[in-house]
Amino acid sequence: MSAPSLVLGTAGHIDHGKSSLVHALTGTDPDRLKEEKDRGITIELGFARLELPSGRAMGVVDVPGHEKFVRQMVAGATGIDVVMLVIAADDGVMPQTREHLAILDLLGVDTGVVALTKIDLVEPDWIELVSADIAALLVGTGIEGAPIVPVSSRTRQGVDELLKVLDEVATDAPSKHANLPMRLPVDRVFTIAGAGTVVTGTMWSGSATKDDLVEIYPERVDARVRGVQVHSTAVERAHAGQRVAMNVAGVERDQISRGDIIAAPGTLTVTDRFDARFTYLGLPGDDRPFETGARVHVNHGTREVLGRVLLMDGVESLAPGQSALTQIRLEEPLAPRFDDRFIVRSYSPVYTIGGGVVLDALPPRRTNLKDHERELLDALLAHDLSSASVGLLAARALPMSSAEVAAALGVPRAQVADELNKAKLERLKIGTETAFIT
Repeated sequence: MSAPSLVLGTAGHIDHGKSSLVHALTGTDPDRLKEEKDRGITIELGFARLELPSGRAMGVVDVPGHEKFVRQMVAGATGIDVVMLVIAADDGVMPQTREHLAILDLLGVDTGVVALTKIDLVEPDWIELVSADIAALLVGTGIEGAPIVPVSSRTRQGVDELLKVLDEVATDAPSKHANLPMRLPVDRVFTIAGAGTVVTGTMWSGSATKDDLVEIYPERVDARVRGVQVHSTAVERAHAGQRVAMNVAGVERDQISRGDIIAAPGTLTVTDRFDARFTYLGLPGDDRPFETGARVHVNHGTREVLGRVLLMDGVESLAPGQSALTQIRLEEPLAPRFDDRFIVRSYSPVYTIGGGVVLDALPPRRTNLKDHERELLDALLAHDLSSASVGLLAARALPMSSAEVAAALGVPRAQVADELNKAKLERLKIGTETAFIT
């Protein structure tokens, strides 16, 4: 069996050499906009294909490092398996280094390598000092203990060693959810003469092939897959963990936008609120608590919307480092799934202040939990599918089919059906479907 497909994402402060390093590793210049060339910084996401010494290939997502473009960074970091944290030896750890590291932690990225760039500009003893600072910075993060590889894109010193380390790290990276329904967050949309609408993104789960029927969320527009490409090559089927270009039929360019999700029909729920476990990081050098009801930017997948974070059960505030059950209320709809990660950024000035994990994607509007609602959230936190399936029925207090429960939990229908059939539940026939109720 071939190794699962993986996506490598860059992270790091502006002008620390992320794009130059990607160019040195892949031979592809990820800076694709004239403005990026003129200004010498990455504004949009760049993409490349990396051949590792073992023969394995990785997709590469190069993200911007400027503080004004953190939204694009979050979009790029969504769906990556391995991070390459880029830190310039002459600068050391900088503000966006810390912010990007916090975002990666909140997104659950726990496999990575540090590329210590621009080593041709400093003395060897300085490289040792900066490496020690970086190792200390990583303590307590998801990539604590990650290898630190000194490298110069200009002289190519260390490039081969970095490729070797990336190959080793990729071997240990967790595989994507190939058994879950297909889901592709859209990060680019364009049209090609004679082909029509094309979208790109990182395949989060499942797979897609020509003539598959799909649904575009949150608009709920039906479409069909006309063809798929991986790294600019037409393939029979695109899989989870790959950078994918998808030609979609039955949809006009103005019916789909960056931030939408293309998924298997009927597998997602569209919502203006979701229950979550939220962790508050605070602002740099600021110990002020997070107040319930604060208006924030919510980043999920490649979409950003405004919303409010409501703390549950009478909790009024959180100190930096604290977590709580919350209901996130949105000003525009999203299509999240149980166990998705999200980022929260302050309303103004905009800075990453926290994030968390989606629990119930379609809850009632409330902040005071009843016993069965708390039991449901506890089961979801514990990934107890059996208790969560039954708990969801109790929380909704309405008949639900196994397909509806599966969509709410983001798991295969067969898996949910097994759990519901084991439970002692009342069954109702609604059309051709069997519905369950507690």
